[in-house]
Amino acid sequence: MKTDELIRMLAQDAPVRLRFGRVMMVALVAGAAVSVMLLVVTVGLRHDLVTVFETARVMVKIGATLLLAVLSARLAIRIGRPGTTPGRDLAMLAVPAAVLALAVILEMIAVPAAEWKARWLGLHAAFCVVFVPVLALAPLVALLAALRHGAPEDPGSAGAAAGLAAGTIAAAVYAWHCPDDSPLFVVTWYAIGIAVVVLAGFLAGRRVLVW
Repeated sequence: MKTDELIRMLAQDAPVRLRFGRVMMVALVAGAAVSVMLLVVTVGLRHDLVTVFETARVMVKIGATLLLAVLSARLAIRIGRPGTTPGRDLAMLAVPAAVLALAVILEMIAVPAAEWKARWLGLHAAFCVVFVPVLALAPLVALLAALRHGAPEDPGSAGAAAGLAAGTIAAAVYAWHCPDDSPLFVVTWYAIGIAVVVLAGFLAGRRVLVW
C-alpha cells in the first residue's frame, strides 16, 4: 500500500478527525489567550483606544489583522488533515491582503510624498519586528503540539502554516497596542515580524511534525 493511500485511510476515521479539530481549537484559544495576557502585563493596550477607533486607519489595521488571523488559523487546521487541499484557504488570504494594499494606495494618494517615509518607518519599527514573534511564541508552540495529533502530509508546510497562524494572531494582538497606524507601516513591519514566525514554524515543523 502506498503512503498516500494509507494517510487517506487514516483520515477517514471520524473520531480522530473530530478529536484533531478540537485539539486545534484549544491550541488556538490557549495560544491567543497567552499572547493577550503577555501584551497586557508588559506593554499594555494603547491609552487612546476609545478615540482612535474613530479613525479609518486604526479600524483597517485591527480589522485586517484579525481577519488574517482567522483565515490563517483555518489554513493551519486544514493543512493538518491528510488528503485535503488548502488551495481555497490560501486564496482567502488575498482578501485581507487586498484590503491592506488598497489602504496603502489610498494613503499614498491622500498624504504628500514627503511624508511617506516617516509613516513607513513609524515610531516603533524595530520593536514591532521583535515583539510580534515574542507574542507568537505561545500560539506557535501550541499549534505545533496540536498538529502532532493530525497527520500533515508535508511537515514543513504544516509548520509554516502554524507559523503563519501564530504570527498573524500575534499581529492582531499587537495591533491593540501599536501606536503606528499607517498602512505603510503595517504592510512592512508587521509582515516582517510574521515572516520570522513563518520561517521558525517551517523549520520546527520539519523536525517535530514528521511521522
